[in-house]
Amino acid sequence: MTKTKASPKFKALTSMTQIAISGTGLFTPSQSISNEELVASFNTYVERFNARHATDIAAGTVTALQPSSVDFVVKASGIKARYVMDKDGVLDPERMCPNIPERSNDQISVLAEIGVDAARQALANAGRAAEDVDCVLVACSNLQRAYPAIAVEVQHYLGTRGFGFDMNVACSSATFGIQAAADMIKAGNARRALVINPEICSAHLNWRDRDSHFIFGDVATAVLLERADEATSAQRWEILGTRLKTQFSNNIRNNFGFLNRCAPEGVGKPDKLFVQEGRKVFKEVVPMVAEMILEHLDAMTLPPAQLRRMWLHQANINMNDFIARRVLGRDPVGQESPTILDTYANTSSAGSIIAFHQHSQDLASGDLGVICSFGAGYSAGTVVIRKV
Repeated sequence: MTKTKASPKFKALTSMTQIAISGTGLFTPSQSISNEELVASFNTYVERFNARHATDIAAGTVTALQPSSVDFVVKASGIKARYVMDKDGVLDPERMCPNIPERSNDQISVLAEIGVDAARQALANAGRAAEDVDCVLVACSNLQRAYPAIAVEVQHYLGTRGFGFDMNVACSSATFGIQAAADMIKAGNARRALVINPEICSAHLNWRDRDSHFIFGDVATAVLLERADEATSAQRWEILGTRLKTQFSNNIRNNFGFLNRCAPEGVGKPDKLFVQEGRKVFKEVVPMVAEMILEHLDAMTLPPAQLRRMWLHQANINMNDFIARRVLGRDPVGQESPTILDTYANTSSAGSIIAFHQHSQDLASGDLGVICSFGAGYSAGTVVIRKV
């Protein structure tokens, strides 16, 4: 078979085309749970559990549960509140799980609905219409279903052209999605792409686990990518480089999947929800991510001192502080490494994009920053950008 050479015109396009983030969007649920409310609910559950199993606890066959506290939550994570799709279900000590009713097939799915909301904001901020977009990429930790793809449903309800597909790289899904979208635009397979991160983390969190019951919240974010020479929005960022990395680890895991239906006795067990070895994750992931950022900057001959901002994955304030110090060689000051953990908690793939959405407009033309996400896998992604 004879290979057909790419035309010079196409080569010039792919080698010279720069990609810009020209718009961002953020959907925030209307309901929020404070640490005080969450701890009160958890401790009520603990009291009832220990009372029900008092005899077995005394006999040593069941381990008594320990209560949580607001101080413990803040010290461990920096989180003070989280937005959720259903507050009552989470705070009910007998349920401790959001009550999100299943919708009929002729209704928009919940994940698509919040994704569409964020996407419309991103389009408005970029000054674009839905028909200007020809790629929709939904990248998140937990997809509502296997198929049809949530992205294709979002495409339908937005009215975009072209194609859509889903991607799951856990908390790193946003940066992986941005690189995939940028590569498709550079290759000429799309002109503009929406990368959407709808995260209903409350549905996969074990609200009965003291070590993690406070971690997650619900949200959806979106970014619009397009050729830099076509972007016209007042707030836009040129992508200077992207880098991805994965390394297998069981220290963050969620075993729920369609095969659980073959073993129904497994459904509802703790490992079918979010589980992690927090101390191991901190010890292994934090140095890996800091080194990845430094190596990426070095490869681009950009000194860390030139970074005006780092929009890091919002998993834990201690992790972010450590990474920022390692990269900068000093404690971050002001808004060099902004956090949204206090109000949004960990929102998986959406966290770094929320930080970018809320803490980027004050920067000046030419300022440099890095969007960085990391999580289960292990996985990590960096996107180095410059304000246009």
